[in-house]
Amino acid sequence: MRLQVAAGGPAALKVLAAAGAAAAPVRLVWGGPLERPLAPLRPPWVPALELDSGTVLFSPNAICQFFFLARGEEPTDLTNQWLEWEATELQPAASAALYAQLVHGRKGLEAVQALGKLLAHIEQNLSRTGTAYLAGDTKSVADVVVWGTLFPVLQDETSLPSELQALRIWFQSMTLSEACRKAADSVLMPKALLEFKSYLQKQPPPCLAMERATSNEPEEEEGSERALTEEEITAAADAWARGAAALPKPWQPQKPVLPVEGMRNVLITSALPYVNNVPHLGNIIGCVLSADTFARYCRLRNWNTLYVCGTDEYGTATETKAVEEGLTPQEICNKYNAIHTDIYRWFDISFDYFGRTTTPYQTTIAQDIFQRLLARGFLLQDTVEQLQCEVCQRFLADRFVEGTCPFCGYKEARGDQCDKCGKLINAVELKNPQCKLCRAVPVVKPTQHLFLDLPKLEERLEPWLEQSWATGDWTANARYITRSWIRDGLKPRCITRDLKWGTPVPLDGFRDKVFYVWFDAPIGYLSITANYTDQWERWWKNPQQVELYNFMAKDNVPFHSVIFPCSLLGADDNYTLVNHLIATEYLNYEDGKFSKSRGVGVFGDMAKDTGIPADIWRFYLLYLRPEGQDSAFSWSDLMLKNNSELLNNLGNFINRAGMFVCKFFGGTVPNMVLTPDDKRLLARVTLELRQYHQLLEKVRIRDALRCILSISRHGNQYIQVNEPWKRIKGDEKDRQRAGTVTGVAVNMASMLAVLLQPYMPSVSLAIQGQLCIPLDCFVLSHDFTCTLPPGHRVGTVSPLFQKLENDQVEALRKRFGGGQAKQTPPASEPPPAPVTLMAPGDPQLIQELTEEVAKQGNHVWQLKANKAEKAQVDMEVAKLLELKKQLALAEGKSREDPVPKGKRKK
Repeated sequence: MRLQVAAGGPAALKVLAAAGAAAAPVRLVWGGPLERPLAPLRPPWVPALELDSGTVLFSPNAICQFFFLARGEEPTDLTNQWLEWEATELQPAASAALYAQLVHGRKGLEAVQALGKLLAHIEQNLSRTGTAYLAGDTKSVADVVVWGTLFPVLQDETSLPSELQALRIWFQSMTLSEACRKAADSVLMPKALLEFKSYLQKQPPPCLAMERATSNEPEEEEGSERALTEEEITAAADAWARGAAALPKPWQPQKPVLPVEGMRNVLITSALPYVNNVPHLGNIIGCVLSADTFARYCRLRNWNTLYVCGTDEYGTATETKAVEEGLTPQEICNKYNAIHTDIYRWFDISFDYFGRTTTPYQTTIAQDIFQRLLARGFLLQDTVEQLQCEVCQRFLADRFVEGTCPFCGYKEARGDQCDKCGKLINAVELKNPQCKLCRAVPVVKPTQHLFLDLPKLEERLEPWLEQSWATGDWTANARYITRSWIRDGLKPRCITRDLKWGTPVPLDGFRDKVFYVWFDAPIGYLSITANYTDQWERWWKNPQQVELYNFMAKDNVPFHSVIFPCSLLGADDNYTLVNHLIATEYLNYEDGKFSKSRGVGVFGDMAKDTGIPADIWRFYLLYLRPEGQDSAFSWSDLMLKNNSELLNNLGNFINRAGMFVCKFFGGTVPNMVLTPDDKRLLARVTLELRQYHQLLEKVRIRDALRCILSISRHGNQYIQVNEPWKRIKGDEKDRQRAGTVTGVAVNMASMLAVLLQPYMPSVSLAIQGQLCIPLDCFVLSHDFTCTLPPGHRVGTVSPLFQKLENDQVEALRKRFGGGQAKQTPPASEPPPAPVTLMAPGDPQLIQELTEEVAKQGNHVWQLKANKAEKAQVDMEVAKLLELKKQLALAEGKSREDPVPKGKRKK
């Protein structure tokens, strides 16, 4: 077979990728549109395949299908549906987007507006099915064809909306596959792309009917906000007029919090942190802070909410730490439980109860579940080859063994996993194993253990999973990880260990063993609740009335989505199972990973020593919460977000609104006479408010935070356009206008105080105190109402945030850089930065940002010149784009942030 392709032509991408994926034996013939084609009627830049019979195919999709058919893969109905959809809907829109990029020079989201609903279609299908690929759990021709159409437009990842998590995972998986990567490297050469661009410039632009139909933007001016309807404007004005009386009354639950008939009862857990270490920022955002933000939101919605957590204290890790520190396991648990408690208290985590797993309730409940599983035939016995130290006279649990990794040769691999290559290891596979306690060489001996019969429980697990996925909100990575476990086939899972520190196994022949931590630890949610209230079963054996949300990082998913549910399903005692499993990706530190031993990164017990308030940490961690992909903490980015989003945007607006009331109206909210422009602002704010609700109801915490910042941007613009400080000096009409603008602005500030409460509780409380917001107004509704009516008295208004100075941040960067730091940290910290409010146009901030942009741009150029890894270049390009956005904001220009589907651009 002979395949003729033109480098630079996007259609060649899918064809070459399909040839590679199907291992098709083709002879490549490279040429441009002016080359003599294999098929005379073939359009320029379209590939052609000449078969051995002499037949020529010049439909790219037909060529791709032929390659897969030749390999013996018959298309399914679902595959054919995807191919038809790609040809009739995706391809025209992608062509329009690519034309906009190459010919008009549009970048990022602007160039892919045509793909909005189409990307959402892929996202919804991947999320709904939970499969790794479009037509199932294996790659098909549909994946290659759809990827090949998208990649020329989306290869710059800033173009892909961040909330499309399942799509991101699929797209990344396809892009990293060998066939797709080689095709992209071969086709999308710079010189060839220039030739293709030159060809496109001579062609008429693609029909934009599809682009408009699938765009979230109005048909008038490009980049403008979504047009408001008269109904929306009228409804917003009516809601405003109803005032605080229209708000629901804040509901205070009884203590202890118990499910209430007829109410929405929300039970929230965050993954139990290991007691043997200090949590770093990634641990904090991955579980407790995310769960806390959602719990606070639930309470503001008047949902009956219980949020529990605690330290996971049993297992090998605790025994190992006790040996290292010369303490007993119980002393280690007491020490680190207190450290965890102090850290979470400082971060203002609003647990209803923070407990621990070393309690009598843990033993009682875990042993009861075990006995029920045993009685129902869901446990197996088997002999396991295990390392035994003859000096210590004990079988060695995984973490009591060290040796050389059998996969990568790392000499300090643990008996359960290699920290270098990340592969799971059976301790007996280690080369040159040593007992970690005495450094003797252990011997392999058989020992009896108990196993949870997961294959037998699979018939119960799968129907429950389908029902939970259909009715609940599971993050895309949680579905994907769970699917992969089931796809690979469930195997019996060992639930016992040869340790002393743990929940005893109540079975003859095994009484010298304890439960394995991943059978035992999730039961801690139940036992911790039992320590909170003796009526714990009303939460944990009440699936008819209780919604359960689990928060965790992605590495904990299989234990919460497979192993723990299997234990509860097998126990058959009407247990409450997870409805919504919320998993984050990983948060990295600068360009590496957190490491306590190397002094790299900020850990929970260090954050309060930085002089940066807890709410600033909360804000920044939630702002970059790794919802769809890994993200990285950056000191320079923290400074930028603090100085622009908090100081220059949010704090600036709230301070100005309150100060105008104090300065121009004697501390009393003035009368307001709304104009049509004011009513449009109310409608615009209402849209943001409802988007905030929609996102948080789906636990898209990071995106909902953008709605708050968008509202304050609207407020700043409203004040800037109307200039109340000038109008107050004019005639009666001008003074009335100044009063209206001030009254509306201070009510926006009042609403922001409520919206901020889940994210920045101390700042929210400060705004409440300054504006004297009634406690009855601290409840969330879907309408923007006038909560501070004319005549309301405000208190003393003062700035909410302080500027972070570059010297201060650089000192912190060096202090927490460990081995990466080139200089010794200073002996003392710099004094607190002066409190300074900066409005748009501040020359000092513009100068700082201009220098940062130039510096980062040079860094990106050097990386590209040195041919650095694409992932590293992409990360630095993303930082550069963010810096440019911050500079545009400081200069008073509009930002072009990627925004969620259905949400207007700013």
